[in-house]
This record gives sequence, structure tokens and C-alpha cells, in this order.
Amino acid sequence: MKMEQDYVLGTNDEEVSRLGLQHRAWLPCTSAAWHDAGIGAGQTVLDIGCGPGYATLDLAELVGSSGRVVAVDKSDRFLSTLDRERCRRGLDNIVTHNVDFDGGELPPVTADAAWCRWVFAFLRQPSDLLSRLSQSIRPGGVIVIHEYFDYATWRSIPRCPELEEFVGCVMASWRDNGGEPDIALSLPRWLEESGFEIRTLRPIVDIVQPGDLKWAWVRAFFEIGRQRLIDLGYMSGSRAEAIWHAFTKLEKTYAHGVRMITPGVLEISAVRRP
Repeated sequence: MKMEQDYVLGTNDEEVSRLGLQHRAWLPCTSAAWHDAGIGAGQTVLDIGCGPGYATLDLAELVGSSGRVVAVDKSDRFLSTLDRERCRRGLDNIVTHNVDFDGGELPPVTADAAWCRWVFAFLRQPSDLLSRLSQSIRPGGVIVIHEYFDYATWRSIPRCPELEEFVGCVMASWRDNGGEPDIALSLPRWLEESGFEIRTLRPIVDIVQPGDLKWAWVRAFFEIGRQRLIDLGYMSGSRAEAIWHAFTKLEKTYAHGVRMITPGVLEISAVRRP
């Protein structure tokens, strides 16, 4: 079994659970983006970077028995998780493929649509993947992407310097390992160069309170991600604990007034030109 330590938070059970929370937090935005792009019954949809398949399963229901979802990821563990759930639900319109997006060949398919969230930001050659994707989408087909355009908007009200320190460490670790947290700033140009016409560009930045799903989403990343930063050598265990303590203190002290500004995401919808 290949090593999967290059995943930002690994692929263990805790991360599968966190990704489920993330999917629920983002589902209203995701569903609206799919609807606006015209993804629907009978279509073939590529789910690029499907992870354990939460979006894949929703897409399978959206395209129905006459459609198909081709789910692609580089994690054997995530794909096995998806396959088990697909079988449990009796869905036969999902096929899975293991692909390393940095250079690996995409499955031979001509799709009506592609969905991709938080994949390009982690690649060493993101524009190459986009070029390959353009060959997998039919003329007139659509691609919908969610990627960060300003990760550093992740801040709190009132300000928490420890949170900002954590965010800075996350961004540094990302870039040191070949990724780019603000990759969405480059994607529109690359899409146009790859034969797409931009349909919509929509920034998504929310201000949330404790108890909101998106608060739980960023909190879970904070809680789990600090151990990853320790493992990678970006902060000591004691510093990570102090940062977490400051965050939880903020959360409790300002229970009725604290707000969180989420990392800035750009929603991109583009159509493949004839």
C-alpha cells in the first residue's frame, strides 16, 4: 500500500470524519453551484479529488440512474471508503479511479461536467492537471471549482493573534511542500488558456458564530491541523497547545459576540469552448 502522508491531514478515520463535517458545512454552497452549472440527470460527471466520496454520493443521486459519476483520487483508503458506502447504498452509477494528479493520466472519459474543490492548491503542477482535464470535458461541458483566493482572511472578531499565527504556519507549510493556498488567483487565466470560457467568478467569505457548521469546520481543521504542524516541524508541541488554548478561551469568553471570518474561497464556473 502506498504511503499517503502527503495529504494535508492524512487519511485516517479522524480525517474521514472531519471531511464529512466539511461536506455538510459546504453543502448549501456546493449544491447551488452544481445547480447553477446545470449539472443534472443523465450526465457524466468527473469528481476530481473525491476523497472519501461525500460529494460523489450526492452527485450520483443528482445525475440519477441514467447518469454516471467518475470519482478520482490518489488515496486508496479514501476510495475504499467510497466503494464501501456506494455498495451499502446500492449505487451502481459510480466508478472510482486511483490517480496521482501530479502527472498521472485521468481515466478515459468524456464528461459533461467536472467538480473539483481544494485540489489544485496542493499540486506541484496545477496548470498541467487543468490542461489534462480540458481533454476530458466535452465541448459545451462545464467545470465547477472551489479554491482559496485569500487563505489569510481566516481571522477572528475580536482579533486572536494566535489564530493568525496558526494560519501563517499552515500557509508556510503548504508552500514549502509545493502547493499554493491562494491558487484561485491563477485559475481563471489557466482555464482560458486551456480552452474554457469563464462563466462566473464568485467570492465566498462568511462571518460565522460558534454553533454554525462553518465554525465547526474551521475549528476542526484547527484542532487536527496543529498536530500536523508539530509533525512537520512548523511549531513545537507547547506552542501548538498555547495557540489552541488561546483559541478555545476566545471561543468561551466571547460566546455571544465572537465571530470567525472564513478563508476566502473563489467559486469558478467555466464552459469548454467548441
